[in-house]
Amino acid sequence: MALRLRSLPLIALVIASSAVAAYADPAPFDLVGPTLEVKVTRGGKTLPVSEVPNLSPGDRLAIKADLPPTQSAPYLMVVAFLRGSTNPPPPSWFHRCNTWTRRCAEQGINVRVPPDAEQVLVFLAPKTGGDFRTLVGAVRGLPGSFVRASQDLNQATLDRSRLESYLASIRALNDSDPSKLKAVAPLLGRSLAIQVDQKCLEKIPELQAPCLMEGQDSLILNDGHSTSIVEALTSGPATDLAMEASYTPQLRYGYYSPYVASVLDIARIMASFDTAQYRYIPALATQQGDRIALSLNAPPSFHDPLSVLVAALPAVEQPQLPPLHAVDPKEIYCARRTSLVLPVEGAPLVFSTRYAHDMRLTLSGEGGRSIELPAEADAEQGGFVVNTAALGAASLGDSIHGSLEGYWGFERYDGPDFQLMNAHTEAWQLDAGEGGALIVGRQDTVHLRAASISCVDTIMLRDPAGKELKVQWKTVKPDEVELDLPLKQVQPGSMTLLVKQYGASKPEPVPLQAFSEAGHLGSFTIYSGDSEGVLKGTRLDEVASLDMDGIEFVPGSLSTSLATDELSMVARDPKAAAALKQGASANLRVTLKDGRVLRLQSVVGAPRPSVALIGKSVEPSRSSSDSNIELENQDELPQDAALTFSVRAQSPPTFGHDEQIDVATADDSFSATLSLSNGGITLENSQVAVATLDPQKAFGSSAFGPLKFRIVVGGVTGAWQPLATLVRLPQLRTLTCPATPELACKLSGSDLFLVDALSTDPKFGHPVEVPDGFPGYALPVPHPIGGQLYVRLRDDPSVINLAALDVRQLPPSPQEAARAAVRHAAAQPESESFDIPAESPYPPDLSNEGPPAPAAPAGHGAGKSAQPAEPPSSAAALPPARH
Repeated sequence: MALRLRSLPLIALVIASSAVAAYADPAPFDLVGPTLEVKVTRGGKTLPVSEVPNLSPGDRLAIKADLPPTQSAPYLMVVAFLRGSTNPPPPSWFHRCNTWTRRCAEQGINVRVPPDAEQVLVFLAPKTGGDFRTLVGAVRGLPGSFVRASQDLNQATLDRSRLESYLASIRALNDSDPSKLKAVAPLLGRSLAIQVDQKCLEKIPELQAPCLMEGQDSLILNDGHSTSIVEALTSGPATDLAMEASYTPQLRYGYYSPYVASVLDIARIMASFDTAQYRYIPALATQQGDRIALSLNAPPSFHDPLSVLVAALPAVEQPQLPPLHAVDPKEIYCARRTSLVLPVEGAPLVFSTRYAHDMRLTLSGEGGRSIELPAEADAEQGGFVVNTAALGAASLGDSIHGSLEGYWGFERYDGPDFQLMNAHTEAWQLDAGEGGALIVGRQDTVHLRAASISCVDTIMLRDPAGKELKVQWKTVKPDEVELDLPLKQVQPGSMTLLVKQYGASKPEPVPLQAFSEAGHLGSFTIYSGDSEGVLKGTRLDEVASLDMDGIEFVPGSLSTSLATDELSMVARDPKAAAALKQGASANLRVTLKDGRVLRLQSVVGAPRPSVALIGKSVEPSRSSSDSNIELENQDELPQDAALTFSVRAQSPPTFGHDEQIDVATADDSFSATLSLSNGGITLENSQVAVATLDPQKAFGSSAFGPLKFRIVVGGVTGAWQPLATLVRLPQLRTLTCPATPELACKLSGSDLFLVDALSTDPKFGHPVEVPDGFPGYALPVPHPIGGQLYVRLRDDPSVINLAALDVRQLPPSPQEAARAAVRHAAAQPESESFDIPAESPYPPDLSNEGPPAPAAPAGHGAGKSAQPAEPPSSAAALPPARH
């Protein structure tokens, strides 16, 4: 906004250049001065001075100095009227009041504004012999300077009112809720014409207020309305030297500093009045009701030079009605809103002063009915706040016209007009495409449209469980609101938005459907001749079916690797799927479980490579033989053995030189690739290949379970085929039994945790199960019947194998022989329990026995009885026999 510059009297021009440096940093008006009580009466109506923006000839002023009873230095109060810079006022325009007298102290002074008067100044001078005549002579001798002083004091007073209103709001918000500053500060700046640094609002809330209040005097933007109030009677070229000087970088106030310019100007003017006897001190007015609190920028002196306080009352001029206008004239407001705010701008004094008073909003509706509601200017909310409680049950129809009316001082004021409406049923709709894109597990944003959204009060979301959640929303267009739906903790399903409008008895429901996050479909691969394909992507657990040109596929097995899902899709009609031709292009419709349909393109690939397994053989290692376990199933492959298998090419019908064979465990946690280059494959001829696998070298010691293989040709993989079952073998070394059959035997060895269970019965009617993670080197087992002990391996418990161990019989002890004879004599039935009895020749704990010593070479120690290894002291970890 361009700044209007005012003319400066000749005497100020003379001293301007020398005063710039002296007043580069003007003293702040932070000293408390005396208080004046001022009332203005016009046409039989009396207003406090805070509600009077301008005076008119004939107005009666009641002015009283509110000095404390203990005031020791008596003041002379002089009210002076001015009539322009070139026309000295007559002596009759000066009115004195001796504040030390009872009449003046109690009643003050009553004066009438004379015709042709333009400004009013109030002087407070210390009592001296020639004080009144000296003051009159000074004003009549330099009327232009005092006219200018009056203008600047009024300008500074109005600007200061805006600044104080801004700072008071910032301080209050900082004390109560700093988080609101980011939203409120821009409204304060717009209402009061205050420069708000947007960078301050980017700081954390605790630092926003100090930043927003930095350089206070430079925050005030030029306001054309307040300038017109104090300049209505002046004219001249906009070449004010002092004003221009105050905008220079040396004074550090920048372009937006009319308040600082006024203060500098006042200081220079007042300095020009100084004499050896008197010094003039400006007093800024803060109006509150009928009281004017004066603030000084210098302490008054009661010694020569004596201080004369100079205060200005509103100028005598034609009313300057505020150019207030609606921020958005096209916006429609809700008449039933509990706290209705009508945003306005263009007249900061409406917010910072009481010049606009007794404001009301007149609502006119159908049938000529109307009602008036009180309105109050609120800078923090950026407009007039209207209390709609007085509406009650009054009905004005759906469309309502509103007029902002009131008084500007003594003048009737007609403000801007507004369009309002009452709540009525709306056709709420989500933006196109947003209804099917609501995803649970995250905050989702949608846009809700209706003919008018002015009366929206609250919006709630009822989730599938029936719980109602509050929705954060904001208006983005007259017919559109933006909603942040709280979908993080809700489940997929049907939901309902509940839109409550002001004045409506019930909320209006808006149905929604929320989904789980849709899987990303990467590709669908199917080869000619196959009846199933592979769908790749994410969240494929949500897939219900796939349609490929009329052929329906349903989900099979799902696997996940590196955050990517692979879902096998099996055709309901295998023959139709196998008849798909190589290179055929198809449009896929993937239906999710929640009903959504995703689309994908796919091309039928060439037939997959395939081979037929001819045969296989296992070359056991020495350690496999030392395990003393005879594997009953030819498909079982000891981990330390070597597997050789042969395959015949089917598709393509011959082998080239780039074929590979993948071998992997069932869960794909271990895999190996055999090829011509690494020696894993040898071609017998163009149709037959022989492959060799060393499981321990390829997989390590932790792989076990079913193995599968597939042929890979040119990067295209064939179907998996079963190959063998990889098992890890424990080392069973000795089986030592007492002479009494009812007593348990001791099985010694290593890696016994690889045993799942043992039994003397091939049907495992009464097995001894080995606990998980068994760390010992010996196990109690039942006495073998017929010398046979059967083993189930943990890696393949479905197969029962035979332990090829000879039983080492211990001679009976004398006590054992005696007890056995007694038992046999008594013909006791055979015990079915294989728990270690108290009379066992073995101590109770065999679980932590150290590894058995290797067997002695043949012929060594011949003729000596075999003795068991030294047993440990506890039986806590022994597995009991199962009965």
